[in-house]
Amino acid sequence: MSPRRARRRTERVGEGRPLLGRLAEVEEHPDGDWVVRPVTGATATKGYRCPGCDQEIPPGVRHVVAWRPDDAADRRHWHNPCWAARDRRGVKVHRSKNAPHYG
Repeated sequence: MSPRRARRRTERVGEGRPLLGRLAEVEEHPDGDWVVRPVTGATATKGYRCPGCDQEIPPGVRHVVAWRPDDAADRRHWHNPCWAARDRRGVKVHRSKNAPHYG
């Protein structure tokens, strides 16, 4: 049996809250639903650490932000290819909520 592919549905998530009120996609993955919002290079003004490859996403680089629908405070910034390959590769770094991270 082949692994289940991610399915996407576009909807407005979290009406009334500035971060969540933007147009985002809810993607269904084998490990559950994820809210995914694209970040353009023009709006990427800070550096982040990608959990897929553990490399920096420098300012000005297009990427995505992903979080569980019930935990927007634990959102992570991913390179686009790292997010696309996440189901096949997994996560390189598992940080606890108390560990320092970019963001």
